[in-house]
Amino acid sequence: MNDLSVDHLRVDLRACLAVPRWIDEVAEQAPFASVDDLLEAGRTAANPLTRDEVEAALADHPRIGDRPVGEGAAQAFSRSEQASLDDDDAETAAAIAEGNAIYEKRFDRVFLIRAAGRSRGEILAELNRRIRLDDDEEFAIVEPQLREIALLRLEKTFTERGIEPAE
Repeated sequence: MNDLSVDHLRVDLRACLAVPRWIDEVAEQAPFASVDDLLEAGRTAANPLTRDEVEAALADHPRIGDRPVGEGAAQAFSRSEQASLDDDDAETAAAIAEGNAIYEKRFDRVFLIRAAGRSRGEILAELNRRIRLDDDEEFAIVEPQLREIALLRLEKTFTERGIEPAE
């Protein structure tokens, strides 16, 4: 962890959560003695995220069910997170696309959910449930989901490099 340059860390952080304040606050604490210290810095800096920060970060997230465009780290994360066993289910894919359109019209942002570990059916059920919420109720779900995704991405980034968090 101590060998990581702040510039490289900032690139990694942006791929995890495109919020400049969060990137700055975490990077200012470098170097980190461990992944756990980095995760704690990330958790603290991301709690809470403002509405403006959430909206800005969501601009970097593809729609659930869409294939991310490009080859960057953020796109690779999205591809991995949205991988699903029932990916070939055209009916569910169409229902998610329709739900995305309704959600975006209602909330003026993409639907965000931690997709990793969830089936398309679970995602669709949650999308349909959340469409009926008011903006404050929905934001109360989106903000911690975004934070959870960022921290999972941050941990994965360093775990894949062979740097393990403490048990």
